[in-house]
Amino acid sequence: MANLADEYGTDVEIYIKALTTTIHADTPSGAPAKLHDLLEQLGLERHEYPMGAPLYIWHTVPEHLGADEQKRLATRAIPALLLAGYEINCTPDVFDEAAYRQAVHEARTRAARLAVQNPAPTPCPSGPAPARRTP
Repeated sequence: MANLADEYGTDVEIYIKALTTTIHADTPSGAPAKLHDLLEQLGLERHEYPMGAPLYIWHTVPEHLGADEQKRLATRAIPALLLAGYEINCTPDVFDEAAYRQAVHEARTRAARLAVQNPAPTPCPSGPAPARRTP
């Protein structure tokens, strides 16, 4: 079985499997469990071969979704993967620019809300303030 993430040296390769309509998300051999967990949290389905003691793990977009919704789901996963520090490649036949922009906007809005809820502590002055003299 070909693994495009191993072949191209990325963390996730998102593409349509040749001779099918299935959108795959390949991860490199030995990818961390947290990457597989994140892909599942983002709506992709995990597959293993062989079952039980996998040598090869990949994810697919749920096939019960329509073709456009499959592309949107795959594309909307990209910003979350990038924010988590992963290197992603997505083929143009899968990428949906409007879905990507919306996912980026939502990520920025979520980050801004978190910043307002948990503001950074105010730095303390480095030393005591000088005494004021009055004439």
